[in-house]
Amino acid sequence: MLQIAIWKRVLILGLCALGVIYAAPNLFYERVERHNDAVALIEAQSGEPTPELAAERALWPDWLPSSLVNLGLDLRGGAQLLAEVQLSDVYEGRFDALWPELRDALREERDVVGGIRRQESGPGELRVAIANPEGMDRALEVARELAEPVTTLTGTQAQTLTIAAEGDEIVVTLSQAERRALDERTIQQSLEIIRRRVDETGTREPTIQRQGADRILIQVPGIGSAEELKNLIGTTARLTFHPVVGQTSDPDEPPGPGNALYPAMDQDGLYYIVEETPVVSGEQLVDAQPSFDQNNRPAVNFRFNPTGARQFGDYTAENIGSPFAIVLDEEVISAPVIQSHIPGGSGIITGDFSVEESNELAILLRAGALPAEMEFLEERTIGPELGQDSIDAGRIAAIVAGIAVLAFMALSYGRFGMIADVALILNVALIFALLSVIGATLTLPGIAGIVLTIGMAVDANVLVFERIREELKTARGPARAIQLGYEKALSAILDANVTTFITAVILFTMGSGPVRGFAVTLGLGIVTSVFTALFVTRLMIVAWFERRRPKTIEV
Repeated sequence: MLQIAIWKRVLILGLCALGVIYAAPNLFYERVERHNDAVALIEAQSGEPTPELAAERALWPDWLPSSLVNLGLDLRGGAQLLAEVQLSDVYEGRFDALWPELRDALREERDVVGGIRRQESGPGELRVAIANPEGMDRALEVARELAEPVTTLTGTQAQTLTIAAEGDEIVVTLSQAERRALDERTIQQSLEIIRRRVDETGTREPTIQRQGADRILIQVPGIGSAEELKNLIGTTARLTFHPVVGQTSDPDEPPGPGNALYPAMDQDGLYYIVEETPVVSGEQLVDAQPSFDQNNRPAVNFRFNPTGARQFGDYTAENIGSPFAIVLDEEVISAPVIQSHIPGGSGIITGDFSVEESNELAILLRAGALPAEMEFLEERTIGPELGQDSIDAGRIAAIVAGIAVLAFMALSYGRFGMIADVALILNVALIFALLSVIGATLTLPGIAGIVLTIGMAVDANVLVFERIREELKTARGPARAIQLGYEKALSAILDANVTTFITAVILFTMGSGPVRGFAVTLGLGIVTSVFTALFVTRLMIVAWFERRRPKTIEV
């Protein structure tokens, strides 16, 4: 009556063996982590590994799984930042880009509108004065042609720009629909760029998520300090190329209309007057790599996309002998003189860099420019000692909970209880195996979820064993009692675990950060608990029964 097909036995034992194998690397966490780092560096170098890297790789066999459970910020230590995106910067940039288009469009109507001049504007607007107020109606028509439709959340069409006249000035503002769309794009772009910058450093499992309308939470385990994290992601890395108008040593000298005054990065007291509208911008970069110049000094090679390459090539061909400024975040890195036409859209940025600085600049340029500056509202550095304390506390809690449950089951159900204890140990191994395979991040709430799972894991076994006790009282044989015990307890086990699993799914969907970490371990623990209770313990009981063939059993 107690029969389990051979293929089922092989499958159950195979899954348990895989669970133990994939969980095992976490018992040698530091060695496996050093092995993984060495393998990643060797692959990046694409060459023969150094003796040091070869020794690090040899710390763990290559043929064994090497996936680890990633430790969260509260366990590993690291840095946390809460940043606010300055959306007003995006509006200013939008109007700076719109001004040349509007200027060129109005110039074609010079006979009607007269001269055109950009005026000092308030925040969130662009003001353009025309010399002939009688041509204002035509000027407004031309300006409105630059507006484009934008789809709102309700599906209705609205225009990107709101254009009005005040005296002899055209006043251009962004519509509410365009502001909302622009805000959403800016936040999403900032999230993606921050994620790319952090990923470039090889940091494991950062948490980068939006909070509220214009804030971003960044948590990076394993990084040294919040200041180091700010240096990595806090720079906008906006690279632009501008025609040079002149130089000055007076930081208060007016640059003139349409110009900007930027300091030289590596020359104190020197300022460059450049045209405010760039020839090419960093948004058109497709690659940037650290390198060395002809004097063997650290530098950065860059390459533009086809549009940027054409603009860059046309400008250099038309301005041979003229200086142009390479500007990074409103600082002039260098201002070389154009010696010849530069086709192909590639070049090199030189300056007073160290090797680390050139590598960091290349990372920032590859990741792209942040669309707006960030104001850091909160900075937090969590030392590894605090993380180790959390690990130790969680380990103690898990050990105490595990011993208590193991002892309770052995004392309450005897031999059957010890079988459940073996299944419980396999259950914990399967949880860590799944966490390792999916690359989940284990946090302190996640450890709480595992401890809770240890307590809940025996619930299914308790239901089964109690049903077997009841069936034994009906004077049926032990084989029939075991079979009916599993069959009649199945519905109760599924009901209890499905409802808890639904709760875990809701927590994961609606929660964030620590709540999601708790939900992940709880959900995985429920799956492994049901598997070990319904299949693993049953297989062990059947194997014992087939070998001993007892006439009676005690539960």
